[in-house]
Amino acid sequence: MQRVEQDNRPVFGLIAGQGRLPFLVARGARDAGYRVVCVGFRDQAEPELMEAVDRFYWVSLARPGGWIRKLTKEGVRDTIMVGRVAKKRIYTPFRLLTYLPDWRAIRVWYGRLSQKDKRDDTLLKALADELASGGVILNDSTQFCKDQMATEGVMTRTQPGKGVAGDIEFGWEIVKRLSDLDVGQAIAVKEKDIIAVEAIEGTDRMIERAGELCRAGGWTLIKTARSDQDMRFDVPTIGVGTIEKLHRCKATCVVVEAGKTIMIDKEETLALADRYKIAVVGHRV
Repeated sequence: MQRVEQDNRPVFGLIAGQGRLPFLVARGARDAGYRVVCVGFRDQAEPELMEAVDRFYWVSLARPGGWIRKLTKEGVRDTIMVGRVAKKRIYTPFRLLTYLPDWRAIRVWYGRLSQKDKRDDTLLKALADELASGGVILNDSTQFCKDQMATEGVMTRTQPGKGVAGDIEFGWEIVKRLSDLDVGQAIAVKEKDIIAVEAIEGTDRMIERAGELCRAGGWTLIKTARSDQDMRFDVPTIGVGTIEKLHRCKATCVVVEAGKTIMIDKEETLALADRYKIAVVGHRV
C-alpha cells in the first residue's frame, strides 16, 4: 500500500481576477513555503492559474459567501486579493441575472456602504470587512512580490527626455487628486498639456486614446496610487503589456509611484522598455 505524505505547509488564500499578478502572488507564496488555495472569478481569472496553485475553485464575482465557504473549508484565514476585474461587464444589461448576488453582497452594498459613497475604494474596504466577518482576512497584496515593486529614480538605462521633469511636476498633483477622487490613476502629459485621463476603461485603453490624440508621440504616462492607498487591494501595476502599448502609441516615458506600484515581471518589463527607448521612472513625493 502506497503511503501518502501529509502536507504540513501553512495555508494561504488567493482571490484572483484577471492578468499576471495572481500568478506572481501564487509563486511568491509557494516559494515562501505556503500551500495556496485560490478562488478565481469565473469569466475573469485565467484558467492556467489552476496549475499554479495547490487548490483551485471557480466562484462568482457577486457571491462573496461562496468565496468564504470554499476558503474556510480549506483552513484559510489569511488571504490576498489581486487581479483586474473587467468593470464594463458589471454595467451590461441583465447584470443582476448574470451575477445573482448573494446575501453577503447585498449586505455590503446596502448595509456596509453609505448610500452617498459607493466609490471603488469604499466598496473594497466594506468587502474586506464582510470577508473578515466570515473569518477571511485580507492581507497586503504586495506581501509576496516585494521584489516587483517600483523603486525611486530612473529604473531603465534609457533616460527621460528634455522637458519630462517639468511634465512630472505639472502632472503629479493633478493625477494624485484624480486618484483620490476615484476618477482614475493615470494621465498622459506632453509639454504640460493633459492629453488623456484614465477613467473606467482602464490604463490600456487610455494609452490608446492618448496615442490617437497625440500622433506625433513623445508624451509621458504618469500613474500613481491614492494618497491613502490601502495596500490590500487596487495597487497600481504596469508590465510588459503596458510597455508594448506605450511603444505602439509613441510614448517615451512612464512615471510610476515608487514603493506603491507593482511592476509585473519587473526585469522583463524594464528590458523591453530599454529596447523601445522608453524611460521608466519611479517618483516619490
